[in-house]
Amino acid sequence: MISIRYNLRNLCVRWASTLMTVLGTGLVVWASVLTFGLIDGLEHTLRVTGDPLDLIVLRKGSNEETSSTLTPQAANDLPNLPGIQINLANQPLCSTEFVTILTKPRRANGGTTNLIVRGIDPVGRALRPDFRIVRGRDVVPGVNEAITSESMAKRFENLALGERLEINKVEFTVVGYFTAGGSSAESEVWIDRRDLTTARRTPDAVSVVGLRATDEVALTNLIQQISTDEQFRLNAMREVEYYQKQMQSSAFIRIVGTIVAAFLTIGAMFAAVANRAREIGTLRALGFPRRSILTSFLLESVLLCLLGGIVGCLATLPFHGLSTGTLNFTTFSEITFAFRFGWPVLLRGIVLSLIMGTVGGLFPAVRAVRMHVVDALRQV
Repeated sequence: MISIRYNLRNLCVRWASTLMTVLGTGLVVWASVLTFGLIDGLEHTLRVTGDPLDLIVLRKGSNEETSSTLTPQAANDLPNLPGIQINLANQPLCSTEFVTILTKPRRANGGTTNLIVRGIDPVGRALRPDFRIVRGRDVVPGVNEAITSESMAKRFENLALGERLEINKVEFTVVGYFTAGGSSAESEVWIDRRDLTTARRTPDAVSVVGLRATDEVALTNLIQQISTDEQFRLNAMREVEYYQKQMQSSAFIRIVGTIVAAFLTIGAMFAAVANRAREIGTLRALGFPRRSILTSFLLESVLLCLLGGIVGCLATLPFHGLSTGTLNFTTFSEITFAFRFGWPVLLRGIVLSLIMGTVGGLFPAVRAVRMHVVDALRQV
């Protein structure tokens, strides 16, 4: 049996290749965990946006707000339905909203992208998680004012406090920054609904109605009535389900990122072990059994990948909480969120490095120990 001290001494003697392998593996794991942290941050943003008792009412056949249009009559009738929560001002928690998309320039790297501008009534703020103004103040209806999040102000031109956002040659002054529990609402610009529809020259336009039910039974009844009643015939969707559908694009990113990382690391370990065929031939010539040699080289491969995985995971921690953004493939607009590197994400990186070390070390080692001793000794 080959002693583990052989592996440790071998790693010290071959310190240059050991360091390069650890750093190379660490770099791949770092990139992979960054991807995992990005996905976790995106999914967290969409997850906290939906409330279990909230409904989104869209046009029949529409699955997202930007392509939905409701009649003013339907928007006026929906708040009168039974089963909707009432706030302290004795108003139903039912928000009539108008959503539009603008193409605006980014601040840092240039180029343009889409952002969502939402015309919202005051009651709509209660339907967003932990809404509060953190700088400046809220909008005053009728005077063309806007609020947004600080992360959006950093990413887009004309969204900082005091700056003016132009919509159809109408200028809206940004008067405040808000937060909404890290939800996707922080990726939007909010304007008084009537001010926005006036600027868009569609004074009666309604895109979506959001409402909150009193309980789960009332929620089910509201879905049934809004979907089937001849008075409405609209698409009433649980808010949680609406945002879950927007998470589907993150699954594709996760799969692609994992596959690319696996191929890179397994390829690196394959080369590292395969290039030591001569050493394997020497061990066999000295009388060590194949199983012992295979176990030794596999252990070394796993150890190197584990060290690389730890280095890669630690290198991602400075990015925790860093704000970034990407394209929401459902609305085709910018969504901002923060990187998240909790223990599930870091553990995923460690497990990935162990799998890579096992697979990347096993197959080339098996190939090498199967070679004839003389052929192995002739390897350069």
